[in-house]
Amino acid sequence: MRISAKVDYAVRAALLLAGAPEGGPLKAEAIAEAQEIPHKFLEGILNDMRRGGLAVSQRGAGGGYRLARAAEDISVADVVRAVEGPLVSVRGVRPPELSYDGPAHSLLPLWVALRANVRQILEGVSLADIASGELPEVVHSLAQDPAAWTNP
Repeated sequence: MRISAKVDYAVRAALLLAGAPEGGPLKAEAIAEAQEIPHKFLEGILNDMRRGGLAVSQRGAGGGYRLARAAEDISVADVVRAVEGPLVSVRGVRPPELSYDGPAHSLLPLWVALRANVRQILEGVSLADIASGELPEVVHSLAQDPAAWTNP
């Protein structure tokens, strides 16, 4: 699985919104500067998050963006889906919509299992978990394996 710059930026922006004082709105310019995200790119991301029901925008002098729900109620998977669509796809197709014949027949359960594992992690971690530094035990356990930190 490849985490795109768009997803990385979206999660980082969402984390800033999660930490906004009193849930108040933050201007896109402030988010872009704080996280070193190109402003125009961030505007598109924030619009995707707004359309996905994760953020709301407010116009005016005191305007900006804020989370639409509590940070505890927004998972990393929610953010990924809002800005990029399905968590796992094969050639742009969701695994249950695929079929294979012959020796490739066993690929389908492999792709479905991959999707299940990705879902388990990304749906099990909220913005509040990351912001607080209190990641779920399953994440800590996986990250403690030295092999997880190397690229074969």
